Amino acid sequence: MKTPTVLLDGLAFAEGPRWHDGKLFFSDMQDAKVCTLDLDGRVETVAEVPALPSGLGWLPDGRLLVVSMEDRRLLRLDPDGLHQMADLSSLATYHCNDMVVDSKGRAYIGNFGFDIHAEKPDYRKAEIVLVEPDGHARVAAGDLAFPNGTVITPDGKTLIVGESFGARLTAFDLAEDGSLSNRRVWAKLEKAVPDGICLDAEEAIWVASPISGAVLRVHEGGEVSERIPVATQAIACMLGGEDQRTLFICTAEDTHPARCRANRRSRIEIVRVDVPGAGFP
Repeated sequence: MKTPTVLLDGLAFAEGPRWHDGKLFFSDMQDAKVCTLDLDGRVETVAEVPALPSGLGWLPDGRLLVVSMEDRRLLRLDPDGLHQMADLSSLATYHCNDMVVDSKGRAYIGNFGFDIHAEKPDYRKAEIVLVEPDGHARVAAGDLAFPNGTVITPDGKTLIVGESFGARLTAFDLAEDGSLSNRRVWAKLEKAVPDGICLDAEEAIWVASPISGAVLRVHEGGEVSERIPVATQAIACMLGGEDQRTLFICTAEDTHPARCRANRRSRIEIVRVDVPGAGFP
């Protein structure tokens, strides 16, 4: 069984890992920063997001996109700093979360649907909001049980999202105009909750499952072919490195915002895998 090693610790809450331009980009969500990390453990802050950053992606021209959670906005990092690309407050039911950006620069953004940290959470379904490269936004899919980690296949024709409170991976056909249709269950998960996910070249999906204390390699239909345990909770994962065979895993002891900020026990761990990454992100 593979065992991850710690590349970076002391974070508040690492989320949204993305391999880009030879570095891992990630959101230290509860520290309100977007950072980069290289394989020698060197960290740099590239943006500060007061309303808390989550999903990351890039436009075709190379500009970074950042989900600003609490004010439900999509931000764009220009040479002179962060600017609003889209206001999602009228479309997203609650705080925005993970995101995938396709080859055309279209961003697909999920949200919580409800206040998960409330004393008595009022559970509600949520939606995926599509933001076009010109900033126009619309709801692409609704009635989702906490849409979280999302991937797009290399051919750009299928989008798959983890429904955390549905314990499933859900697939959609992705049309030329960005629309989503033909909703179907790609994999039903047993005793697992999909959080961040990434896709490999054999069309299996690595799923970070907090309640499992592991990342799981899941195939269409639900077969789990590999399980890599972590010491705490697996929050998100991303394939990267020079050959795309390094699996980066964001882990945390807790998910409550105040305790995360106080304890700073989130980590980024790495482990080598056999099949390289593919598709988007």
